[in-house]
Amino acid sequence: MTSNARLPEPRPLHELGGVHDFLDDIRLRPSMYVRGRSVLHLQSILYGYSVACEIHGVPVVKDFDHFGPFSEWLWSRLGMQYSSALGWAVEIEQAAEAAGLQSLDMFFELLDEFRAARATAANQAAR
Repeated sequence: MTSNARLPEPRPLHELGGVHDFLDDIRLRPSMYVRGRSVLHLQSILYGYSVACEIHGVPVVKDFDHFGPFSEWLWSRLGMQYSSALGWAVEIEQAAEAAGLQSLDMFFELLDEFRAARATAANQAAR
């Protein structure tokens, strides 16, 4: 059975509104951006993105910093009692290997959960 549903088209980089838009584009074409579909390589890309924002005076989203909001959320999500000095990418790589999953796929699943949790928290705070 084939689906007639069309996948979203990637956007030109100048149309992206921030790091989360960039990640959505990476999800569409992971092999184009992320060597070996490695979450460690993705983390390096996101670090470079953050540095470029700082250099050019663009407001920086700190979500994916070593001890940023994604990391803090991730530790409890992975059942870890303490934050990891190894960082979120290494922990996702290890969790994916233990679960027999592809690490980049696991990252995007976790990203979706992280975004949903933040949206829920924002909605509750707005009440």
